[in-house]
Amino acid sequence: MKELHEKTKGAATRRRFLRTGLAAGTVGVAGGIMAHGLPLFGDEDDRYERDGEITRGDAALLRFAAAAEILETDFWQQYNELGGIQDDEVPGGTGNSAYTAGFQGLDDDFPQYIHDNTDDEISHFTFLNAYLESKGHAPANLDEFRTLPSSKASGAQQIGRLTNLMKLTLDTSWFTRYRSNAHNPDLDPNFVFPQAVPGLFAGQFPAIPRSDADLSPSDHLQAIVNTAAFHMPTIEQGGNSLYPAMAQRATSVEVLRILISIGPTETMHFQTWSDIAGDAPPLTDPTNGLVFPDLNAPPFGGEDFQTNLIMPEPCPFLSRRLPPVSIIRPTETRGIAMAVVNFLTSMGLFIGQSRRFHALLLHLAAEADSARREI
Repeated sequence: MKELHEKTKGAATRRRFLRTGLAAGTVGVAGGIMAHGLPLFGDEDDRYERDGEITRGDAALLRFAAAAEILETDFWQQYNELGGIQDDEVPGGTGNSAYTAGFQGLDDDFPQYIHDNTDDEISHFTFLNAYLESKGHAPANLDEFRTLPSSKASGAQQIGRLTNLMKLTLDTSWFTRYRSNAHNPDLDPNFVFPQAVPGLFAGQFPAIPRSDADLSPSDHLQAIVNTAAFHMPTIEQGGNSLYPAMAQRATSVEVLRILISIGPTETMHFQTWSDIAGDAPPLTDPTNGLVFPDLNAPPFGGEDFQTNLIMPEPCPFLSRRLPPVSIIRPTETRGIAMAVVNFLTSMGLFIGQSRRFHALLLHLAAEADSARREI
């Protein structure tokens, strides 16, 4: 079985991860247009615009989305190696039985969900990069930045990573944002939604065992599992908003179709993980004092925290003169890509990455945010 890292980098049939794209530098990003698109499908795919062109703005939107999906794939692979299912579809790692058991304490199907989420993200960046190539545009490539260390816990591959899951600071305000019927960040950008787990927003905590020393005591390991259980929906609600926000800037109907077809899968991920996060057991980590509260008990509880309220509450949208409606929130398109980069950076995912890596992400975001719908 090939290691998943090699499968991602190699010319696997499920994805063609090209090394001639963005890793060449930000100048290459701005001008990296191939001379000719490459046909991907047979003549029977007559609804695929094989000979059509897309604008530079549309390419920037898809390239940013592909880069975001590459980053997602990187940390989902880390979760899958230790707590998911390793198979031919998502190979790599050998699993960590204690960490996996912690997940299964929240939901018996947790390892399967991790596996499937990982597979979904792989398919997203693979498709987006292949589509960009087919239209003569450079794909996203972050290979040169796979330099961060792996977990030393049993089950993890010892390969370079793009993301750091060992020092996370999580904004869990999405938990109350989706339960609020009075506020929408698009209309109330200065409203502060309460944190579901205030402690996660106040420090840096591991979401995977850093070594086998993290497998005990039991409440410490469960705190790591709980952190992962809140990190997963925290990430997916970002994609939940990113795709509809970017879709409003697309020019090509086909690019619009791609964005509004991938976006709902992120929503499916978000609701799955937000439901499971509510099952994280209340506890205090004896090693660092991190507290996971009982969200159904005072001073929490009520509609803002009730854990089984996983459907978005109707809230104001577009104008307060209109009736409340259940929606994805936020979907304001201005500055959405830069907001995502800032969100991921503040989370601690890129602790240890180079200045060049951060510069490249900022460049990708600026290009995506500058895209405009052309008539």
